[in-house]
Amino acid sequence: MSREITVERPGPEGRIIALAGNPNVGKSTLFNTLTGLRQHTGNWPGKTVAVARGEYTHRGRRFLLVDLPGTYSLNAHSAEEEIARDFLTGGQADATVVVCDATCLERSLMFALQVMERVERVVLCVNLLDEARSHGIQVDLASLSRQLQVPVVGTCAGRGEGLEELMGEVEYVSHPKRKGEGNREPRTDEQRAALAERCAALAISRKGDDSLAGQRRLDRLLTSRRTGIPVMLGLLGVILWLTIVASNIPSQLLSDALFAAGEWMRKGLLAMECPDWTVGLLVDGVYRVLAWVVGVMLPPMAIFFPLFTFLEDLGYLPRVAFVLDHAFQRAGACGKQSLTMCQGLGCNACGVTGCRIIDSPRERLIAIVTNSLVPCNGRFPALIALITIFFVSEDGGLLTTLKAAVLLLGVLMLGVGMTLLVSRLLSVTVLRGLPTSFALELPPYRRPRVGQIIVRSVLDRTLFVLGRAVAVAAPAGLVIWLCANLAVGDGTVLSHITDVLDPLGRAMGLDGVILMAFILGWPANEIVMPVMLMAYLAQGTLVDAGDLTSLGQLLRQQGWTQMTAVCMILFSLFHWPCSTTCLTIAKETGSVKWTALSVIVPTTVGVCLCILVAAVGRLVL
Repeated sequence: MSREITVERPGPEGRIIALAGNPNVGKSTLFNTLTGLRQHTGNWPGKTVAVARGEYTHRGRRFLLVDLPGTYSLNAHSAEEEIARDFLTGGQADATVVVCDATCLERSLMFALQVMERVERVVLCVNLLDEARSHGIQVDLASLSRQLQVPVVGTCAGRGEGLEELMGEVEYVSHPKRKGEGNREPRTDEQRAALAERCAALAISRKGDDSLAGQRRLDRLLTSRRTGIPVMLGLLGVILWLTIVASNIPSQLLSDALFAAGEWMRKGLLAMECPDWTVGLLVDGVYRVLAWVVGVMLPPMAIFFPLFTFLEDLGYLPRVAFVLDHAFQRAGACGKQSLTMCQGLGCNACGVTGCRIIDSPRERLIAIVTNSLVPCNGRFPALIALITIFFVSEDGGLLTTLKAAVLLLGVLMLGVGMTLLVSRLLSVTVLRGLPTSFALELPPYRRPRVGQIIVRSVLDRTLFVLGRAVAVAAPAGLVIWLCANLAVGDGTVLSHITDVLDPLGRAMGLDGVILMAFILGWPANEIVMPVMLMAYLAQGTLVDAGDLTSLGQLLRQQGWTQMTAVCMILFSLFHWPCSTTCLTIAKETGSVKWTALSVIVPTTVGVCLCILVAAVGRLVL
């Protein structure tokens, strides 16, 4: 049972306005334009669904705009739909703005009619008029208003057109003394569909040729079983190649700047006559790990997330879900899991949060438990380095980066295959059940909005993930420095840990140092390699091996072979989620049991696979 939902009114004369509509109708763009991004996002009590709230002022009056989750129905089948239904029917809003898509008005009206039957004081906002005009679609707003008997306003939210008129209608409709126009007699789904079809037919006229024909031809290419998957793999390969090529120089420059700042910090502490152990703990421990995480994480994320958001804004990601839906259905999971899996390529924590879009609790848990089976960008640097050192040349030319991108794509496909396999195993064991069906909307292709892409990729994703990683990297730096510098008996704590782990590491084709690095690298995957190098070189702080040639020489001196590199790649791909992802899983599931299973499953896969590959390698080689 959901808890009571309350929103604080913005002052005694302020008004609360609900913003509702289907997904992909430009509702968030309208919200951002009206509020000027002056908003905050929070989870409703007892829920994991984030709802944005922001204020705008019109004619001296403050309005609090509540952006409800996109939904197709008030018949709640998911947490998102339940949130929207409870708030719309709870009576807190002074008026409700229902946003419709002018390019597919009939479908949008199905939800609008449902809202109008249960809610008073409704304003219908027909958005995306510019896209409709580009497709030869004209909408008679006055005719639509007469048929529905509610105010109807046309907008192009991305350009700011029609917003003044919309705010005026909202102010008028939300006036306390004005009688509402909702609460009509409820209709059945067949009656509602017939009315939506009739209203759309009378309000819409088309001119010129069918401009959507080109989009349909493109869909035949992108969603066909014959061409859809090759195109998807090609696009993913291009994104990975661009991330590899473009992040190298910024990452090096940022790391150099951060480490240089660390040396200034060291000089400052020494000038203040701080003890050596304090300087080592703060600079070589806490700060150096922080600098490493930021220097390695930030450039790839700053490249990958905007590219990923570009495809999302373009309208391509729903096509990915369509192409992969059959595979996930056969695995007993939901086709939407393909989207959360793609989000996991940027950050597994983001992928786990994205699992909210899956309605079925059983299928949502499957997606959460298996999300870390695809590598996040924090694992990319180590994977790229090992692939380049042991399996392609190190000349740094175009051919090298292309080979590295192809091999990395193959590693990712292994992660996708394992995701499907483990999802199938979960669906017939601890999470048994039949896969549910869902309506998957293929929105029209749209011109990507650069401003929206920057805001969503930088603020909502890059800085969000980086902030969580930094929060756990600082205490991790302290622990790592203590392990490397505290002596117990004839060795450091770090050396004793590696000795204990060495038998298991050897059985996995690795060694104790590598396993220790993964354990101490739990706060952030980016520090696994530097922790490993620190132990190999018996240093008291994280070290940089320099270029790939130097790193390759160091690893081979430690007894590394191609088989070691293969097992290292496999365990980098399949091991426990990082601390940020674990915290996110705990928050999303509210369960220690499911969080523990999300750790156990990928770790078991990685350990067993490494032992098997190492055993076969010893027999063959």
